[in-house]
Order: sequence, then structure tokens, then C-alpha cells
Amino acid sequence: MTTGSQHAGTWSALRPVAALLAGVFLASAGTGPLTTLISLRLEADAAGRLAIGAVMAAYFLGLTLGSLLAYRVVLRAGHIRAFSAFVSVLSAAALAYPLVGHPMAWAGLRLGEGFCMAGVFICVESWLNDRAEPARRGSVLALYMSCLYLGQASGQFLLGLDEGPGGYRVFLLVSMLLSLAVLPVSLTRMAPPPLPAVASLPARRLIAASPLGVVGVVASGLVLGALYALGPVFARDGAGFDTAGAARFMSVLIAGGVVLQWPLGRLSDAFDRRRVIIGTLAGLTLAAAALPLLARQGEWALLGGAALFGGFAFALYPLCVAHTNDHLAAEDRIGGSGGLVLAYSAGATLGPLLASAAMAGFGAAGLFGFATAVGAAALGFGLWRLAARGPVPAERQGRFQALPQTTPAAVALNPRAAPGD
Repeated sequence: MTTGSQHAGTWSALRPVAALLAGVFLASAGTGPLTTLISLRLEADAAGRLAIGAVMAAYFLGLTLGSLLAYRVVLRAGHIRAFSAFVSVLSAAALAYPLVGHPMAWAGLRLGEGFCMAGVFICVESWLNDRAEPARRGSVLALYMSCLYLGQASGQFLLGLDEGPGGYRVFLLVSMLLSLAVLPVSLTRMAPPPLPAVASLPARRLIAASPLGVVGVVASGLVLGALYALGPVFARDGAGFDTAGAARFMSVLIAGGVVLQWPLGRLSDAFDRRRVIIGTLAGLTLAAAALPLLARQGEWALLGGAALFGGFAFALYPLCVAHTNDHLAAEDRIGGSGGLVLAYSAGATLGPLLASAAMAGFGAAGLFGFATAVGAAALGFGLWRLAARGPVPAERQGRFQALPQTTPAAVALNPRAAPGD
């Protein structure tokens, strides 16, 4: 009886988290392939690289605005109704793409989707933060990240069903997945939580505390924003992949980002974290420079390089957050991490615009030429910072925690950001 009661209590505590994670997985599985599909459809319609970059940048602009403003919808409507509203708009937007063909209209849809996706993240992350026990925050955050990125990666395979320009099957499937994402959350009977108070540190204080952390986070946003937006175009034009091949390329990139975060993070716990960040930037730069060359060596060579590049690119953000936290007082870590999320979002908004200009001038390989330039610039800055300031004492260097690049609401889930750590 005691064992049964204990199991019942454990399940009672985990049930709302399981529902939220299921909703996150389905929402990510829907929005992940939509990003790739829109990029490929615009390219097939000869929209021009600059137009593609502008449309895709609109999503990250919406995500930034949503990170700052969507909490008002949650406060007014409550978590469950707000989550349902945000996902319903996402589902409707997916169906609108085949009905309107102008890039400006698609940019408006992407802007709205970014705002709504930020609202989804705020709902889920604040709920997870409320339900996760202090000793289990790291595990809950790891599960959340796994569902988020696994959904994005696995959803890419829906693109194998694409009928080409004019087809709407994938848009319908995306809308169905997003509609199903509402069910686990809307049917839970658990009381919704209050929103966590997350404020960002002023930019001047953040830069003064950790110049390398801020520069690394902006570089991560520039590279990943460009990658999400224009990676499928490179796969098609630069490597000759069809739609299914472009989906495999993006899926491998995301999967590589998930796998490599933990070993690099553990390495940064054992050594001077700045050196690991510099090594990550060096790896990112070299991998980016090699990818256009690997595209000529066949699919398996390119996918292997893509996994390595994705691993370095996705690991850069949490490494820089951990490095910044090493230089902040405990009471400033939540605000500092929230500021870094916004810095990442600003970089992710600019990345597609700058990378599309590089592709317009230098062809498909310009995407990774841009990533190489960003990585090399950040690497040079990191080497200068290594000489300009000594390392954090080993006893003050905290433990690495992998983090998603979503909204400041995720910051409160990081065990390292908790006051008193």
C-alpha cells in the first residue's frame, strides 16, 4: 500500500509536466518543418535571397516582441486559455500560407507566428518552473529541451510528403499537429501558476560583467537565425538535395546541436570556460568553412559536417550563459540570463537579413561564408578577452546547464540562476 501510494504521489506530481512536454513536442513538430518548408517554397518561387531572409527574419522579430509583450495575454486570459489561443493562431496561420502568395503577406504571418510561439514558451516554461521541485529543475529542463529539439528534428520528415509548389498537404499536417498540441494542456486539471518575475539587466551592466558572454550569445543568434532561415536553401541549391534531403540536413543539424551540448558543457566545468568557448568558436568557424566543400563530396559527408557544425553552434549559447553567470552575483543571474536571451533574439533577427545578402552576392555558399565570418570575428574577440582578463577562480565557476534559446521565462528553470546557488 505504501509503495502504491508513493507511486501515485509521484505520478500526481509529474502528470502536469508530462502534459506540458507533450504539448511542446507536438507544437515543435509542427513549427519545425513549417520554417523549412516556407524557406524552400520561397526559393522555388524565385522570391530572391533577400526576400527570403526578410520573411524568415520576421519570425525572430516576432519572437523578440513576444518575449517582451506576450505575458500580458497570459496575465489577462490565464495559462490554459492563452496557450490554446496562441496555438490556435499558429494552426490557422499554417493554413493561410497556401492561400496568399506574396512574400510580404508571408512575412506578416511569420511575425505573428513568432509572437505566438513566444507566448507558448512563456506559458510552458513558467508552468514547468512552478511544478519542478528545486532538486529536479535540471532534469525537467533537460526533458523540456529534449522534447523541444526532438520535435523540431522529427517534424522535418513531414517534408518528404511535400507535393512541390502549389501543394498544401504539409501545411495541413502542420495545422493538425498544432491543433493536437492544445489537447494535453487544455485537458489538464492542474491549477495554472503565476508568471515568474523575470527582468533583464541593463545592457551596460551585462556587457561590463561579461563581454565575451554577450558577444558569444549575439554570435550564436546571428548564426542560428541564419541557419534556421536559409539552411534549407543551401541544402537545395548548394548541395543539390531535394525537399526530403533538405529536411534530413536540417534534422541532422538540430540533432547534432542536442548531442554535443553536454560533453562541451562538462568540459567547461573542468577547465577555464573561456577556453572551451574559444574552442567551440574555432570548431564552428572551421566547420562552417568546410561545409561548402563537403557539399561536393556527397550526402553523407555533408550530413556529418552538418552534425558537427550544429553541435558547435547550439552549444555556444549555453556556454556563454554559464560564463556570464560566473561573473554575476546570485541575485543578478536571472536578470542577466534574461538579458542574454534578448541579445540572442536580436542576433537571430539580424542573421537571416545579413546571411541572405551574403547569399545574394556569393551564391548558396554565402550562408556558411557568413557563419565563418561571424565565428572568426567572435573567436578573435575571445582571444583578446583571454589576454585581457584572468580566469574565474575554480571555486567560483558554477556547473554548466544546457539551455534552450526561447524566452526569458526559461531562465527561472536554470538551477544555476537560482539565488543562493
